[in-house]
Order: sequence, then C-alpha cells, then structure tokens
Amino acid sequence: MVKERVMVFSRFERFWHWSQAVLIIALMITGFEVNGAYRWLGYEQAAQWHRLAAWVLIGLWVFVLFWHAITGEWKQYIPTRRGILAVARYYTTGILDASVPHPYRKTRMAKHNPLQRLAYLAFNVLISPVIWISGLLYMFYNAWVHTGLEGPVTLGTVALVHTAAAFAMLIFFVGHVYLAAFAGKPFYAYLKAMITGYDLLYIDPAEDPCRDRRPTPPAT
Repeated sequence: MVKERVMVFSRFERFWHWSQAVLIIALMITGFEVNGAYRWLGYEQAAQWHRLAAWVLIGLWVFVLFWHAITGEWKQYIPTRRGILAVARYYTTGILDASVPHPYRKTRMAKHNPLQRLAYLAFNVLISPVIWISGLLYMFYNAWVHTGLEGPVTLGTVALVHTAAAFAMLIFFVGHVYLAAFAGKPFYAYLKAMITGYDLLYIDPAEDPCRDRRPTPPAT
C-alpha cells in the first residue's frame, strides 16, 4: 500500500462533527449551570438554552444516523481487537516520542484505530442512550403521571443518572480533544484533517479508483 493525500472526511462529516461539538459544549455549559455547579446565565435561561440545544442535537443525530445507514459508514465503528495492544502502548509511551510512528495504518475504509472504535462504541451505545433517555424523562416529568412511571422511578434518580452520564460525556470529550491535539504527528494533523477533509492515508488497491485524491505533497 502507498500513502497518498486523500479526502477522508466529506463535507457532511465535517459539518456534523463540528456542529455536534458545539452543541455538546453548549449542553455541558448550560447543563452544569442548571445542576448548580456555577451561575452565569441564570437557571431559567440556562434551562431554556439547554432544551433548545438538546432538540437541535437530536435532529442532527437523526440525519447522521440516516447518513451512516445509507452510506455504509457505520462499519467504521465495528470494534476489533487486532492491533489494540500496539495502539495502547503508543498512547501510553510512544506518543511522547516524536520518532515513534503510530502503529495503526489508517485507510479510507478503516479510518479509526481499535481504541477509537471502542471509545466511539461506548459513546454511541452507552453514554448517549443513557444521557438522552434520562434527559427526556427529566424534560417530560409532568407527563409521568400518564405513563405509570411515577412511583417506581423518582425525579432525583433520573437527575442523578443524567448528571453521571454528563460527567461521562465530559470525560470522553476531554480525552477526545487531548488525543486530537497531541496524538497526531505533527500535533495538528488530526485537527487539520477534520477541517480540510484531507489526510495522508495508506491506500488499499481494492478501494474505488475514482476516489477523490490529491498528489502527495513533496517532503519538506
């Protein structure tokens, strides 16, 4: 396989990635204020913006899920154990040595390394469902009396679960930003790829020969 400058992230991928990032940041800022961590906008305004950001993010995710389903990009997140120990060693020690190359050979059809796949799997099937179910239950608390939830489930329990999921989201977000900023070589490589859409990848000959690509820039 040869390494070439290839369009890895489409316009839609970059759009939903950055839109999701902004919305999640807005949800964390307003959510922790609603929870009483600090005071900035005020409870009422923070709660209003929190609900608005939540509904916009839900709408975005509907489009994102549909896009992943029709394009087959959901396969990028299927977990694998192959090479996971090498990637783990790189993130713990190799990341500190500029001379140590990343052990994972990224391709257009396999953009995420084994640890990334596990992290995204946890985000998609654990953190996100818990935070959305608990958040919607909290939002529609007044309708509980019509659903039979009142009694077996308390508002305090839902709030606790939602807050715990929010902290899990915060940990994921911090880890994601840290690795995006420092795991690349050069350090800005991942950020640049998510802005421009292009990255240097090992090309699998089995891929579509008509893929969007540009010549590899000369070494400097």
